[in-house]
Amino acid sequence: MAAGQPAKLFVLDTNVLMHDPTSLFRFEEHDIFLPMITLEELDGHKKGMSEVARNARQVSRDLDALAAQGPLDPGMGIPLSKTGHREANGSLFFQTTVLDVRLPAGLPQGKADNQILGVVQALRGQQPGREVVLVSKDINMRVKARALGLPAEDYFNDKTLEDGDLLYTGVLALPADFWEQHGKTMESWQQGGHTCYRISGPVVPNLLINQFVYHDGNGGPALYARVTEITGKTAVLRTLRDHTHARQAVWGVTARNREQNFALNLLMDPDCDFVTLAGTAGTGKTLMTLAAALSQVLDERRYNEIIVTRVTVPVGEDIGFLPGTEEEKMSPWMGALDDNLEVLARSDSGAGEWGRAATNDLVRSKIRIKSMNFMRGRTFLNKFLIVDEAQNLTPKQMKTLVTRAGPGTKIVCLGNLAQIDTPYLTEGSSGLTYVVDRFKGWPHAGHVTLARGERSRLADHASDVL
Repeated sequence: MAAGQPAKLFVLDTNVLMHDPTSLFRFEEHDIFLPMITLEELDGHKKGMSEVARNARQVSRDLDALAAQGPLDPGMGIPLSKTGHREANGSLFFQTTVLDVRLPAGLPQGKADNQILGVVQALRGQQPGREVVLVSKDINMRVKARALGLPAEDYFNDKTLEDGDLLYTGVLALPADFWEQHGKTMESWQQGGHTCYRISGPVVPNLLINQFVYHDGNGGPALYARVTEITGKTAVLRTLRDHTHARQAVWGVTARNREQNFALNLLMDPDCDFVTLAGTAGTGKTLMTLAAALSQVLDERRYNEIIVTRVTVPVGEDIGFLPGTEEEKMSPWMGALDDNLEVLARSDSGAGEWGRAATNDLVRSKIRIKSMNFMRGRTFLNKFLIVDEAQNLTPKQMKTLVTRAGPGTKIVCLGNLAQIDTPYLTEGSSGLTYVVDRFKGWPHAGHVTLARGERSRLADHASDVL
């Protein structure tokens, strides 16, 4: 903000507060104005056990704590800097007087959205030298505001990234002249059946721990490796286990492309506690994860059991309440799990019909299907936890889930950022985007974006043209 220019006055819509209860403290040096109708709407949404109701109650508690700081001067507002939030240096203002609200005749006066628009218009008339901006997650309300000539913005502070295309992919192509620059000076050694290379040069600042790098072999051998160490201006690359070969198959599943091989290396690594896989439909996220989980639970006995959960957000019309126990209620949501178990059971061709049936029963006895609603307060010990459709989680829900991990537990989050069904979530604000960005470079976490579909030629063509 330019020196001497007054701070902006942001008028918050109710949905911003219910979407992010900390939004009051995330406008830096600018001031916040809450219309009285916003407080009324908060009061109407505070009952219930939904995420929206919990956020409404949290905002009400924060407002109560702010109002209790001392006598409220309507002209000065409440200084947000005294709340302990370093980034909040503005003031909070409540609508304490009746404003001269005049809306066009086409807008009904009794509707809450229109009353907030009238407050913005009246504030602009009261404070002509100051920029008054409406902040709302409601697209239609922003459209109406702009049609009336009022500045309106989306709430951006919940976004991890401005553009989903900037999301960390976990994969980096090495320069074409990599072998020319490093071939003669690069130190190499053998470690645990893998070849390690120590490299330096301009490529190192772009690397992160557990990032995958590859070179297709122009001017030297093909290289597929993972970054295991970064020290100053040098980095150590370690070659991968080749899961594209049948001898390195995981529960009968082999990698069909480069990114799938990278993903299987992460899924089978006992030192990698948190794995995120993103990609479009048919890239093999669920199949590979389930195969890796079964291999490590039944063959290697590394984990006790597999827990599968997902967000229950319907794509179309809701079909109503489902009968039965928790697992029976979740079973309609787990069609992808059943489909992939069927594929994995068919891959055991030498076992015969009875052998496959026995294997299927054993596999299902090691899989627990849990609802996301009952995760709070739990601790998972030595479990392989699979979170499907993770793009529909909010950052707060994702934090609640990941912090359930106890000793010896591995969490794998799967999702497609192009298929977000949760209202108010975008590619930039999804919980999956949030954890990918926050965990990148941590030595015990890894991420791969799968680019190529392997489901069928029909599915691949549909993804391209539809």
